[in-house]
Amino acid sequence: MAAVRAFALPDLGEGLTSAEVVRWFVDVGDVITVDQPVAEVETAKAVVEVPCPYAGVVTSLAGPAGTSVPVGAALITVAVDDQAPVASAAGSGSPPAAGSTPASAAGARSGSGSGNILVGYGVSTEPARPRRRRVGATIPTPRPAMPSGPSRSSGLAGTSGLAGTSGLAGSSEPAGSASRTAVAVVSPLVRRLARDNGVDLQTLSGTGPGGLIMRRDVEAAVGDPQAPAPHLAESDATIVSLDAIGRRAAEMFTRSRREVPDATCWVDADATGLLAARDALNAGGAEPRIGLLAILARVCVAALLRAPELNSSVVTDADGRATGVRRHGGVHLGFAAQTPRGLAVPVVHHAEDMTTARLSAELTRLTAAARGGRLTPAELTGGTFTLNNYGVFGVDGSTPIIAHPQVAMLGVGRIVSRPWVVDGALAVRSVVQLSFTFDHRVCDGATAGAFLRFVADAVEDPTALLRHL
Repeated sequence: MAAVRAFALPDLGEGLTSAEVVRWFVDVGDVITVDQPVAEVETAKAVVEVPCPYAGVVTSLAGPAGTSVPVGAALITVAVDDQAPVASAAGSGSPPAAGSTPASAAGARSGSGSGNILVGYGVSTEPARPRRRRVGATIPTPRPAMPSGPSRSSGLAGTSGLAGTSGLAGSSEPAGSASRTAVAVVSPLVRRLARDNGVDLQTLSGTGPGGLIMRRDVEAAVGDPQAPAPHLAESDATIVSLDAIGRRAAEMFTRSRREVPDATCWVDADATGLLAARDALNAGGAEPRIGLLAILARVCVAALLRAPELNSSVVTDADGRATGVRRHGGVHLGFAAQTPRGLAVPVVHHAEDMTTARLSAELTRLTAAARGGRLTPAELTGGTFTLNNYGVFGVDGSTPIIAHPQVAMLGVGRIVSRPWVVDGALAVRSVVQLSFTFDHRVCDGATAGAFLRFVADAVEDPTALLRHL
């Protein structure tokens, strides 16, 4: 006997409450198997393929590409045979265990889960998956839901296959225009595109099913010189919408700037000894090379073990007032990595348990994964301290915004040749500027200064670090 089951969008990472559908791999009427990926969704952390734990016939989807689906809301419904097997990992659509993701299950079948994650915005470069065969006419063809008022759809829209179409009320028309008729558009992505470009949806004729306004209709209106002029402050201005990761970063930076009383201190250090130590570690070339970032990471870990209050986060009450400081048991070191899709901050978990060689190997692996778009949500979350090597951009110093909820960040500038006094005589040395930004709620200037001085001393004389390892 067949029954319709709803598969709820699972929790895809810490603090995430929703995801946006990037593309569907299936359609209403398709036959799917257990754990088959059915959609690619974008969260504030990454783009993830979501597998469905049911086998059967797809009866409805949460909405077209661009729909925002809350965690716990139905992503897809499937007509299943009561006797059919169900994946044990997510049989009822419940969130997976901490640290796991649906993408990891899909990756296990293919031999590698790394290809299921993309960092940044956009559609995956993987070829589209072939559609499964359709069943007969027993499954109704989905038709666009036509809003009749300002209320939002809060669940599955009958057999239309369009559920939770957030944005039906948030159109680009001015508020208070009660006499204006509802437009045939259900995609929040299309509405946002029209709003950003000043296109009045009331003036468009949709080319989609039933007169539905599609993205191509809005794009055509934007490029049509006869179309209404975009309502922009400047005639040559353009608006680029933030993707999910960009919106999440903007929220984090804004919250950090609003809540954190941060301060920054600097020191110049003679990095000649640091460069010599790197060359000595790589002498012979028998093992993988160890870079400067790995040595600096080792220095950061040693400094944090001496000052655990800087490897922490602030505990707040419901009103946002600080009530305590949570000191983390492990050093989960985040580091900034530039990728073709923008800045990513991978995390080396439990860096305190690693040797310098292992730290170097992990940094290399995570950097390659970031640039290839293969970082998992777990590899992008959970950081307790950030190392920012902005010197690779030719910058001497910086006052960065702390990555909330962390409380400190070490910045490393470029290493340049400068005149330096050595034993009372002027010499040319390799000098680097170190900056340390910290949350003044967790420590005072003395603690921050001692931390930075320890780092600078280790940079100038890396062998002195052996005393603290």
